[in-house]
Amino acid sequence: MDSVHMSNCVYIGCDMDLHWLDVVTMPCFADPLPEKRTVYVDNKYPPGVEVEVPVKYPSNRIISSRYTAWNIIPKNLFEQFHRIANFYFLCVAFVELLIDSPVSPWTSIVPLIFVVVVTFGKQAYEDWLRHKSDREVNDRPAVVVREGQEVKVTASDIHVGDVVRVVANEEIPCDMVMLSSEDPEGGCYITTANLDGETNLKTFTCVSNTKFLQTESFQSFRASIECEQPTTDLYKFVVIVKPLSADNLLLRGSRLKNTQYVFGCAVYTGQDTKISQNSKFKSHKYSRVEKKMNTFLLIFLGALALYSAIWVGLKFAFYEDEAHSEEKMWYVEAEPEMSALVAIEEFLAFMILCNYVIPISMYVTVELQKFFGSMFFGWDVEMYDAQLNEPAKANTSDLNEELGQVEYLFSDKTGTLTENLMEFRLCSVKSVKYIEVGGVLCHQPDDDVSHFLRVLALCHSLHVDKPADFTCGTYSDTGREYDYQASSPDEKALVEACRRYGVIYHGTRDEAREVSFHGDMKRYQLHHTLEFDPVRKRMSVIIQDEDDRYWLLCKGAETSVLERISEGDVVTVETHINDFAVLGLRTLVIAQRELTSAEFKEFDTMLHAARKSLENREGKLQTVYDQVERKMTLLGATAVEDRLQDGVPETISALREAGIQVWVLTGDKEETAVNISYSAGHFNHSMEPISVTKQNIQEHVNTGASKKHALVIDGMSIAFALQDHADLLRDLCEGCVTVLCCRMSPIQKARVVKLMKESKNDPTTAAIGDGANDVSMIQEAHIGLGIMGKEGRQAVRASDYAFGRFKFVRRALLVHGHYFYVRMAMLVQYFFFKNVAMIMAQLYFTFYSAYSAQTIFESYFLTVYNVTFTTLPILIYGIFEISVSSEILLKYPSLYL
Repeated sequence: MDSVHMSNCVYIGCDMDLHWLDVVTMPCFADPLPEKRTVYVDNKYPPGVEVEVPVKYPSNRIISSRYTAWNIIPKNLFEQFHRIANFYFLCVAFVELLIDSPVSPWTSIVPLIFVVVVTFGKQAYEDWLRHKSDREVNDRPAVVVREGQEVKVTASDIHVGDVVRVVANEEIPCDMVMLSSEDPEGGCYITTANLDGETNLKTFTCVSNTKFLQTESFQSFRASIECEQPTTDLYKFVVIVKPLSADNLLLRGSRLKNTQYVFGCAVYTGQDTKISQNSKFKSHKYSRVEKKMNTFLLIFLGALALYSAIWVGLKFAFYEDEAHSEEKMWYVEAEPEMSALVAIEEFLAFMILCNYVIPISMYVTVELQKFFGSMFFGWDVEMYDAQLNEPAKANTSDLNEELGQVEYLFSDKTGTLTENLMEFRLCSVKSVKYIEVGGVLCHQPDDDVSHFLRVLALCHSLHVDKPADFTCGTYSDTGREYDYQASSPDEKALVEACRRYGVIYHGTRDEAREVSFHGDMKRYQLHHTLEFDPVRKRMSVIIQDEDDRYWLLCKGAETSVLERISEGDVVTVETHINDFAVLGLRTLVIAQRELTSAEFKEFDTMLHAARKSLENREGKLQTVYDQVERKMTLLGATAVEDRLQDGVPETISALREAGIQVWVLTGDKEETAVNISYSAGHFNHSMEPISVTKQNIQEHVNTGASKKHALVIDGMSIAFALQDHADLLRDLCEGCVTVLCCRMSPIQKARVVKLMKESKNDPTTAAIGDGANDVSMIQEAHIGLGIMGKEGRQAVRASDYAFGRFKFVRRALLVHGHYFYVRMAMLVQYFFFKNVAMIMAQLYFTFYSAYSAQTIFESYFLTVYNVTFTTLPILIYGIFEISVSSEILLKYPSLYL
């Protein structure tokens, strides 16, 4: 084979023997397209590949700091003088040095220096903490394999292409493709709590053809990996070398567990890693008070300029009258020469004389007040969650006072209002309802029930954490020793229910899933997993049983599965699902499809082709999924209970009494959502629910609603209304006492929040959720609140404030929000008041000093007035003032607004 063909392949070279691994569809030596990168394992090029200029990638050094030793002074000063007050006083100080100033230049320079130095010190300290944290990360020891030898380096010295060895309980130092591990099957366990907050163990796999590689093998190993450029998506990895997926990529910040060691090839380092990419794109929010402060400053500047211009005119008029007066004032200087230059000098002199109306120290005082306020928020023991061992957390201090002005609170349901602890309660199998009694579903399970339970035991993405004394091939008779680790509480509840009924999932061995049916062990070869996503609202697996029959096993929402059923009693199952929903239970539809060998080969080829694609991979996969998940046989439906969190009804009632409208936005079906709303106190029997659908939305929009109505609307109706009737929909919602939106996608949640943000009343909105599907809503609202739940920490990372339970939102808004707003309002008003109070004396004195731009105060007084005499007292007030006790605020929520 010639060299060109050889360079199109990834292989291992051991001495002179070539072992082919895989075929790469694009030549390794071709210039990479902008959206791709080619990584050479151990930075060794396969034969026939010539790279004239190696691509330079970012180092693995993490830099979260804003400044360096050489740029902190100019950069910080540049940032500080972007503020109106600071820039204004800098200009004033400059003018005082140029003209015959009525006051000493030091009266502006000293306060300006004080404010700048205090702000500089605060930001320098915060940046020093970031530098310290960066050093701890960058100086961590790491081991790389070079020329078949293990070399100790620091994490910052890892480069793209390096083969990295990570041992048990170590953090992954970079984003790397897993090549091998101590596990003969090439697997490892990882916890990603630092990335998304999920504490359960996840299974990652290596490239199947490299799982035998050890340290010495890498001396002769040659391979290349073509992958996409860095992205923020933690759950997506587009690459060609088998193909691979996110299950083969170990992310920086995750930690190796229950595995002695793994080897991986670094593909993303430093700022290219997904954890760094995700830290960049959180949009900054500004509070209304901050915006009004800038507005007030501009108004005061305008008023100051106007008064200065008036005084210049009065001065020239005064001297004109004095010149023609018979009784001249001997102590008044001669009439000044009338010229534009003299007018400008006089104007600037008056501006300098009264520039103290601008509160120079207000910004730094506000920053300090917010900083200490956010610390008190986190120190509040009443918002400490003992179960999670997590205190409340303020991710920003910029929006403290906004917590005291919330008018709309948009809440997710699952995991936010509920515990997200699922318990299997009921099911429907072949038109028959079953309920668990004494841990038994039915005494004599038939084939239909067995097929139903088989889907539950096999169609999932969880893995089994077995005791350490369980060797390979050792099984539990009852399964009670197994700890099922799942990212979805629903999946865990269903598999645990199967275990109670004698259908035990034992895990995966040799790429086959092992399930025992009442002691009879069966092995199912797992070929493909069609992961769940919010668009499809279902997941599937393609398996091969011991009789070489191929099966597609599927579970998902009834809206996405029932329309794909070709065989089964859909009407009866729909009736049962509605019955389950009335009880407030979460439902899933279970279905399967037997594939012929020809169909499997066709779908297998299509899936492999789609997964190898570097362009529009997700779209191509969705197309294949849509073709595979059809013509299914309906097996039944499951119903699991998600218990309401403690304190939810009391919290919603208190918020409503405080004047805050609480809306619930959920992906659940209408019946389930309505029943949970009644249980949570979101709905009560004094309200009249009106259900809006796509068919009747026009009628309801035209007739309107009243304050006794509770609006129930689904995602399809909202999407329809937002196209042409957004204003009418907003009016309808504002006319109701509360709103429940069901069957909502994540983007629809964000659009509902945006709809109300654009109201003519300009309300302050807050959104609260616990999962990744709530991130868009949280970021869209003025204030984002995150629940530290069981669906990861994406919502917490995207939020402005976070806590462990929904009930804490009551204290966060009614107590801390009230305190923050009252303190900030008083602080800002006081700053403007004290400066106006001082300058009024100067204004009156001007009329009695012949408009001579003379000051009534001594220079030292002007120097310390803004900094010492009047700033520290109001700062202490703004930090510690408690106008009403927290007990009274919680007892009488109407004090909130």
